[in-house]
Amino acid sequence: MSQLPQLCIHTITTKPWSLDQCLLNYEKVGVKGISIWRNALENQDLSTVNRRVKSAGLETVSLVRGGFFTGNTKEERQRAIDENKKVIEEAAQIGAPLVVLVCGATPGLSIKENLKQIQEGIEVVVPFAASHQVKLGIEPLHPMYADKRSAVSSLRVANQLALAINSRQVGVTIDVFHVWWEDDLDEQIKICAKNNKLFSYHICDWKLDMSDMLNDRGLMGDGIINVREITKSVEETGFRGYHEVEIFSNQYWKMDQNEFLNLIVTRYKQTYHLN
Repeated sequence: MSQLPQLCIHTITTKPWSLDQCLLNYEKVGVKGISIWRNALENQDLSTVNRRVKSAGLETVSLVRGGFFTGNTKEERQRAIDENKKVIEEAAQIGAPLVVLVCGATPGLSIKENLKQIQEGIEVVVPFAASHQVKLGIEPLHPMYADKRSAVSSLRVANQLALAINSRQVGVTIDVFHVWWEDDLDEQIKICAKNNKLFSYHICDWKLDMSDMLNDRGLMGDGIINVREITKSVEETGFRGYHEVEIFSNQYWKMDQNEFLNLIVTRYKQTYHLN
């Protein structure tokens, strides 16, 4: 039996590897879950990816990512809806039960207008997602990304948005990198779970000396996030899903990826006090 039954790794975390390399090497160290980024599907026969993941002894946790619903024109917003339908189709083809949404923000629009467009965009694609049996996880991002990446800048706002959409297909993806700072985090985690909206959970760390606010995330133990304490709050709600390691790091991408993978496993065990 694997010592790592809840460990999932995103393909972007080991970005230099192909999907086949991820499948081979994750399984070797006992990882059981994989979240696949769309760049890893380039030039892949999607009809066979599902079978290949299962053959490797892994479970596809999610496809990353959809979203970016906002725009200055109806044409821009329609292109985003069309692209999200394509993402949903890809998720269904590879057997991913969830698409993670980075919802978007258009500079020059108010936060309220961005949020309105996000809600409208998600509502349009919900029936399509339901017909493909794919759920949609709204991921709140840290406020530093509110200019272009997402107007959903807190777990509170993500919860409100998911409830306003009011669909069983739509919930929330929590990433510790984006929400660790929130003073009502425990309360919002409980609200999320109480409403059956806690769909997935990502872990990493926030370094004090980040050289790049996007591509210098820390591995658990590199920074100041109390990952174990936040995980405790998440799991006290009854959540038993994967702990998904999602890291963008120029530093770690330059490493030998087998060494990095072993370091991920070591830090994961240290974080959760596993033998």
